[in-house]
Amino acid sequence: MASTPMMPPNADGSAPAAPPLPGTDMTSICFRDQLWLNTYPLDRNLVFDYFALSPFYDWTCNNEQLRARAIHPLDFSHISKMTGMEYTLSEVMEPNLFVIRKQKRDSPEKVTPMLTYYILDGSIYQAPQLCNVFAARLVSILVFLMPLNCLLPPVSYMPLSRQTKSSNLYLSA
Repeated sequence: MASTPMMPPNADGSAPAAPPLPGTDMTSICFRDQLWLNTYPLDRNLVFDYFALSPFYDWTCNNEQLRARAIHPLDFSHISKMTGMEYTLSEVMEPNLFVIRKQKRDSPEKVTPMLTYYILDGSIYQAPQLCNVFAARLVSILVFLMPLNCLLPPVSYMPLSRQTKSSNLYLSA
C-alpha cells in the first residue's frame, strides 16, 4: 500500500467525525480534493486513500482497522475474515472511473450491499438507490400525463353491466 499522509476529518487530532446516520441522503453531495489529486495519481492502489478523505467514509469500518495495522484496506484475504461494515472496489476503469461499494459482512461468504459510491474524474458521489430513481421517473411521467386528463371526456364505469359509459358511447369491457 502506498503511504499517503492521512488525517481523520478533525485536523486538530481529536476523534474522527462520526459516520452519517443510516438513511441519511447524501446523493446531493460531491467531494473533490484538488490538492490531493495534484499530488498523487488516482489509481487502484491509492483510490481508497482518496475515498477515505470524503464525508462518505465511515471511520468505524473494517477497512480502517486494517489501515491501522498497516495492511492494505482492500486486501480481500484479511477483510473477508472480518464481520461488520466494509468497502470494496467493485469496478475500475482507470484513471477516470472507480466504483466503491459499502457492504455489511456477516460471514466470509455472506455480504449485504448497502450503498454504492463512484469516483468520476476525481469527484466522489453517492449513487442513488434504484427505488429512488424509479420513484423520480414515475413522478416525471405523471407530471406529463396530468394534462392529458383534461382532454379525455368523463368516463363512468357500471360494474353490474360491465360496461363503460363515455358520453353517448358504450364500450364493452
